[in-house]
Amino acid sequence: MITARDVYKSYGATQVLNGVSVDVADGELAVILGASGSGKSTLLSVLSGLERADKGSVVCDGRELSSLTEKQLTEFRRRTVGFVFQQYYLLGHLSVESNVRLGADLVGNKNFRDEIAAVGLADKLKAKPSELSGGEQQRVCIARALAKQPRVLFLDEPTGALDEATGRSVLDYILKLKAERGFTAVMVTHNRNIAETADKVITVNSGLVTDVTQVALPKNAYEIGW
Repeated sequence: MITARDVYKSYGATQVLNGVSVDVADGELAVILGASGSGKSTLLSVLSGLERADKGSVVCDGRELSSLTEKQLTEFRRRTVGFVFQQYYLLGHLSVESNVRLGADLVGNKNFRDEIAAVGLADKLKAKPSELSGGEQQRVCIARALAKQPRVLFLDEPTGALDEATGRSVLDYILKLKAERGFTAVMVTHNRNIAETADKVITVNSGLVTDVTQVALPKNAYEIGW
């Protein structure tokens, strides 16, 4: 599903990725683990096509991202991948239904309300973001991303701004929906406990992959520490 080879990325004089190579199989949940400043979020951005690598190869769902034009790359992000970030990026003047519909309309998905029901918010269709808890807002983001029917879901610290109980609940929704639908997922986190729910753990330090571990028996969201 995703193959990266010898990937480099810098911002000005700061080298962030220093020859990273990773593989994520179809249907896997891969967690990218690392401390703040390790390069994990930059790696996620490069793997997802949000940013281009300076050097190296990134293939996602059969597409070599470096060979795509800007228009093709935009279409790839629109059709193939979904994003969930620590910040919710919801439009405050729109309802839950309308926020999720923004993702659905990108691919002509008329059944987007199913995604809202899947994250447990069927009774909140008309609510505005200001009327929701942090966990509910994050679930709207997950529904919006899934409404695009992505082949790969990229998540950058999706529980980072949540308390433990809410974070576990959101993580539980992500894991259950992945199991039901079989999409591939790549999640960045600094929380080593969350890595225990993954199929594969990729540890990043100083712009390098320092360890890759295949997890024999991934745990669920309520079996891990926090």
